Amino acid sequence: MRNLLFITSNYALMEKLEKWITTFAISSSIIILLKILIALAAIGLIAFIADFLVKKIILSTLIRFAKKSKTEWDDFLIERRVFHKFAHMAPAIVVYFLIPIALEDIAPVYIKVIQTLTTCYMIMVGLFTLDAFLDAAHDVYQTMPVSKERAIKGYLQIAKILSYFFGGIVIIALLIGKDPGGIVVGLGASAAILMFIFKDTILGFVASIQLSANDMLKIGDWIEMPSRKADGNVMEINLTTVKVQNWDRTITTIPTYALVSESFTNWRGMEQSDGRRFKRSVLINVTSVKFCSPELLIKLKRIQILRTYIEDMETELRKYNESNNIDKSVDVNGRQLTNLGVFRKYLELYLQSNPNINTDATLMVRLLEPSEKGIAMEIYGFSKEKRWIFYEANLSDIFDHMLAVIPEFELKVFQNPSGDDFKSLLNK
Repeated sequence: MRNLLFITSNYALMEKLEKWITTFAISSSIIILLKILIALAAIGLIAFIADFLVKKIILSTLIRFAKKSKTEWDDFLIERRVFHKFAHMAPAIVVYFLIPIALEDIAPVYIKVIQTLTTCYMIMVGLFTLDAFLDAAHDVYQTMPVSKERAIKGYLQIAKILSYFFGGIVIIALLIGKDPGGIVVGLGASAAILMFIFKDTILGFVASIQLSANDMLKIGDWIEMPSRKADGNVMEINLTTVKVQNWDRTITTIPTYALVSESFTNWRGMEQSDGRRFKRSVLINVTSVKFCSPELLIKLKRIQILRTYIEDMETELRKYNESNNIDKSVDVNGRQLTNLGVFRKYLELYLQSNPNINTDATLMVRLLEPSEKGIAMEIYGFSKEKRWIFYEANLSDIFDHMLAVIPEFELKVFQNPSGDDFKSLLNK
């Protein structure tokens, strides 16, 4: 009843507008044109006001309510912009119901075309709103303890795909004036032929949706895919292929669906993080490892960053050995400092004082399992510099220093015998 009164009042308004325009000495065709233009302008103004009221008043009120409430689910709805996307429905509804009044004097086919396009727009708004709502539902689910045991993201993705599929079918049916059921039946009958002819295209299309929806790949990303001999920056992403420029300037072309069905490494996380990881080691000759003599400790105390550590350890070890009545005439009794242990501590302190190292991230120096090549002293941490050239330069400086100071600790670096080694042995 309200809709009937609304339409009747608007038709009466249009009649008054037409009578007012006829007071001017102009032809009837121009009168109709002016009436349509004024009506369209009025519809545009009403749609703008509706959009303003929904977004600035109703939506703002909902946001304030969500921020004040103690529940979390409404915060996720705001964060995912569910209401923002649904608000686009208001001007579309205004256009849908008022356009017949504005275009009453022209062919009905134009009214039908505009209403069909408006309906398609509202369906798209509904799909985007549903997409955002499902993302918000996933965010809410992630706050529950059960989310650590059972993931629902895959099910939500299926729901999104189905909603977009059927929404697309409805939109196509509206545009071509056919029944959606008939389109689905037609697609089912020709699906086998289409899959055979357009297999790569269909697989690439589905893979592109997955890559985009899951934010797996972007142009400019550094990816590494050994199975396809790809290691470089992504240059181009299209329906069927992804082009990667390798570091040796060659181009590798990868099928788009391979990036979903196979594994690859995307280094974007490293580039966006606070540092780039390094994990390298130097081999120490096992025969050079020994207890620190008093003379060696005196020499090592001259190293500024080690002085406090050695003095503290000497005090701690002396108290321990004295309290346990350790016979200090034999080094193996009690606790003693070793040159390898002091060197490991030196590397820790050196890396912590290096301005190019991210000390807020994991940083450690560790000994790996001894092997026939000696003991591997590994440094593990994150460099602040992520650009390859500067990253390698910083690591080279660190290892240059490591190799140079190793003899100060009376340690030796392990390396396989070379010609000079055999020559010196023969000369002896």
